[in-house]
Amino acid sequence: MPISPQFTSVFTQNWEINFLQCLPSGHLKHTELCNLMQLTAGAHAELGGMSFTDMQVHDQAWVLSRMRVEVDELPKWRDTVTVKTWIMDLQGSRSVRALEMYIGDKKVAGALTYWAVINTKLRKAEALVLPHEHFEKYPESMPTQEAFKKVEITRESEVATERTVLLSDLDIVFHANNVKYLEWCLDTVDFKPLLKQQLKSFDMNYLRELKLGDKISINKGQQDNQTYFTVQKDDKPSFALELNWK
Repeated sequence: MPISPQFTSVFTQNWEINFLQCLPSGHLKHTELCNLMQLTAGAHAELGGMSFTDMQVHDQAWVLSRMRVEVDELPKWRDTVTVKTWIMDLQGSRSVRALEMYIGDKKVAGALTYWAVINTKLRKAEALVLPHEHFEKYPESMPTQEAFKKVEITRESEVATERTVLLSDLDIVFHANNVKYLEWCLDTVDFKPLLKQQLKSFDMNYLRELKLGDKISINKGQQDNQTYFTVQKDDKPSFALELNWK
């Protein structure tokens, strides 16, 4: 698709929170917060001629590698939120994208994301084929107080649960959708701190893709105010997560 006349390097989109996206407290689920941010990023890419459809002409797609999310306040059912996004850096096969969520003029959450281009036939990273010079880059505009990081995967942990990757876990790239990993892990924690909005930030690292039928274990550990996880297949980590509590 050609670059839209409505394209701008900084993009905003409004969303109304519906009840299907909410926790029993009436606040937006953390998984749905991530979904709204990624849908906004996808809309921005489409306006700029870098959508999934555009990239599939060259057998390419963006996949998420790292994501840090900081939450000050969760929106509620019927709130209208504005998600703002821009690209901080884009070189070769890698891109850093920033996202912020607002209620009115109040920023309630920020996310820093690190993406990689893969060839969807060869299942390996390669440089982006499509032009991106029309996207102005904003390397100094950080959406979070801290940058994303490499989550430590060698700490002591125990198996919290085991599962098999199902069709409902897959996305259009035919692997487990990145938000599903977060959902699996959050399903193993005490729900009461989540409902009280005591989760202040979380870091996610995507290490290996998971596919339909993969049998996985979700390992969990605790240290001070941090809960950490690895999602493992054949004793090898595919995903790592840190939850930082208030």
